[in-house]
Amino acid sequence: MATISRAVILAAGLGTRLLPATKAVPKEMLPVVDRPLIQYAVDECLAAGISEIVFVVAEGKEAIRDYYTAGGRTETMLRAGGNESAADALAGLAQAARFEWVLQDQPLGIAHAVNCARALVEGEPFALLFPDDLLIANVPVIGQLARAYDQQPGSVVAVQPVAREEIPQYGIVDPAEPGGNPARLKGIVEKPAAADAPSNLGVVGRYILAPTIFHHIDRIEPGKNGELQITDAFASQIRAGETVSSFRYEGKRYDTGRPLGLILASVGAALAREDLAGQLRQRLTAMLSEGEQP
Repeated sequence: MATISRAVILAAGLGTRLLPATKAVPKEMLPVVDRPLIQYAVDECLAAGISEIVFVVAEGKEAIRDYYTAGGRTETMLRAGGNESAADALAGLAQAARFEWVLQDQPLGIAHAVNCARALVEGEPFALLFPDDLLIANVPVIGQLARAYDQQPGSVVAVQPVAREEIPQYGIVDPAEPGGNPARLKGIVEKPAAADAPSNLGVVGRYILAPTIFHHIDRIEPGKNGELQITDAFASQIRAGETVSSFRYEGKRYDTGRPLGLILASVGAALAREDLAGQLRQRLTAMLSEGEQP
């Protein structure tokens, strides 16, 4: 997993599906159990041996930077009250990796957001994470993709099987080697009709991007709403004869970009914790079997 040392985390979205909460709080700072959503993506990177993380943010996302900056009112008051262990834990968030910040000043698509981080990651492969996708796994999913990159160098996209009725919500891969894992791709189709989909493998928000990705971002044309899409950059890589692969990861995914997904993510994350799982199961069992009101 040491091949990939840098990651870009995209955190510039508006979070419109979670309004009105996201009017005041960045969606990446909404809590999942007792920590903000963004921390799960950062912790996944750290567990995979990634030591440099670039956040792509937008205006109004200052809370994310504050969270990963040492000091502040809470840490200061904890120290003043003699609670050094809690204060040290907060300070440790800022010291866990080398953090950098870039601004996406216009919502012009995923490839545009990636390009905003260009000066900090160009020249080597790097991880790309969408924190909206919370992935719980024994082996960090971005680390699984890094191993796939070692096995088959080139851009790698995480995929999972999706139900037929959900296919139009995903980018769907077209593997040249349907049984392989990683599997080299001959194409990616963005949100096709189910009848036109080349497979049932939908793209999830984890990638390893080959160093050539910026060359291909430079070549693609804006699509709907003037946005530059990363799938178009992958298609350009494929047309150039470069390797782009899909990888079916092991783990559980939660789409936190909508209310039900955020609730399920909190339940799933809590069930993965020894300090909470037992009591939570008891409470959920009681609520479901007896019709108990929360």
